[in-house]
Amino acid sequence: MTDFDKLSEYLSQAILLEVSAYPKPGLVNRHTNGAHSDMSILTFAMSSVIVSRAYYKLFELGKQHNSDMSSLFYEVRQIGIKEERNLLQVTKGVNTQRGILFAGGILAAAGGYLAQKSDAVAEDIFGIVMSMAKGLVKQELEHLNISAKPTAGELLYKKHGITGIRGEVEKGFPSVRNVGLPALETAFKQGICLNDSLVHGLISLMTCVEDSNVIWRTDYKTLQNVQELAKDILDKGSIFTSIGREAIEKFDHDCVERRISPGGSADLLSITIALFLLKNTEFPTLIM
Repeated sequence: MTDFDKLSEYLSQAILLEVSAYPKPGLVNRHTNGAHSDMSILTFAMSSVIVSRAYYKLFELGKQHNSDMSSLFYEVRQIGIKEERNLLQVTKGVNTQRGILFAGGILAAAGGYLAQKSDAVAEDIFGIVMSMAKGLVKQELEHLNISAKPTAGELLYKKHGITGIRGEVEKGFPSVRNVGLPALETAFKQGICLNDSLVHGLISLMTCVEDSNVIWRTDYKTLQNVQELAKDILDKGSIFTSIGREAIEKFDHDCVERRISPGGSADLLSITIALFLLKNTEFPTLIM
């Protein structure tokens, strides 16, 4: 039986593990600020407390919910908006974790809802997320009022048709199900430490995620280039070979120089970590 009551804990651990892993191309980590000049691991330390608190609130919201899934999503959104303001307040306006607050918050509420059901299993959470977010892209992106101060994600949908994290959520995290989780499981079977397993998971996600953060900071062509470079790293053996490790480090330097930050893939790595723990309860490797 799946212990959904630990999901908020797993999500909180996931966001800390994601930001700490190294090397991560262009991303803040425990050694560098990546491609960012306005944030560091200290910024994430401040916002992670806010995000973690939100997960516990949203889990309890889901656990008390007894109506339809669309109304649960609406309630999650209202709490999420308030917590987003709190996040920006503690970081002095720096957007560190708004994406994972949104994605992880929906997951937390879905887990809370499933905690009411004694026969629910980990895989059921994808269907609940899809039910909660049904019609999200159409509601929030297709009928966009371009004059009403749209977000970066809304503008990118208007220009490129990129659905970003909204699309991932509405489809029940397909990148996590089809790429992130299998990659993490493959890494653990190789017997490598947790840090390196997370790096492999990230690179794998970068091959397929329509990362709106990359496009926003650069352009759509750069995203395509990033996906190809990530695939090339996997072809070289990823973190499992010396050639692959060298390629990851070079990729990191290139991303920093070109201001590329795959924040969307990083958010989905956090979701991957949390769902792996939900299913397995612990990591089968050294936590190093």
